[in-house]
Amino acid sequence: MSTSTTAAAGASSASDTLTLYSWPESGNSYKVRLLLAFLRVPHTVRDLDFLSQEQQSDWFRCINPKGEVPTLVHNQTTLTDSSSILAYIAATYDDLGRRGTGPSSYYGQDLLEQVKIIEWLAFANGWVQHGVFTARAILSYGGPYNGLGQNTSDDALLQARLADAKVRAHKSLAIIDAELAKGDGWLVGYRPTIADISNFVYIALAPMGDVSLQAYPSVLAWIEAIKKLPGFIPIPGLDDPLVRRRGTRFEAVTG
Repeated sequence: MSTSTTAAAGASSASDTLTLYSWPESGNSYKVRLLLAFLRVPHTVRDLDFLSQEQQSDWFRCINPKGEVPTLVHNQTTLTDSSSILAYIAATYDDLGRRGTGPSSYYGQDLLEQVKIIEWLAFANGWVQHGVFTARAILSYGGPYNGLGQNTSDDALLQARLADAKVRAHKSLAIIDAELAKGDGWLVGYRPTIADISNFVYIALAPMGDVSLQAYPSVLAWIEAIKKLPGFIPIPGLDDPLVRRRGTRFEAVTG
């Protein structure tokens, strides 16, 4: 496990300890790291050796019995789902990373905005998860991680799951592209929110699963707009879709 600490101009008190257990290539972990970077919230990241199953170790399962990342520990609060973590951070901190003066602009400013954000968080955990996420998992990581740490080496089954994932991926991309085209280029309101962050990650990484984004101009513009936001940080695969596939049987030209 490696540890890094990020401080910010709006740093909270020393007793306000925020620790994120993560893996650098986990899109769900990246969602949280991206929001923390945008809001300049001081925090410590502890990266687990995910490929060696450190997340299933006894010490980590004492923190999160599910053995998953991201996991956020903030003083006496522990959260183990990316959507709940995003909502918690966006509501707790303001846009300068100060605790107690939130919510930030990434959170819903009224009830209608908040319920719309909840809908898009659910979309990310359903449509996107079973589409571009699964295609990326199969082609770049060797299998559709199912939350139990169990994958299959059955090539016929993998190909069937991949075909299904690509159908779901393009359906979800068409939905988001149409939604973005209707408004101001964001999923909820006139500004980026946690709805955008939650859906952005795996959609931007879709080429890692051989899902092309070229037919979705509003999605492409939205991805570029997010990448230009102050504080943006990258994730492996964003600029090199084959980063995990060179030299494997899944190496291919993304189209």
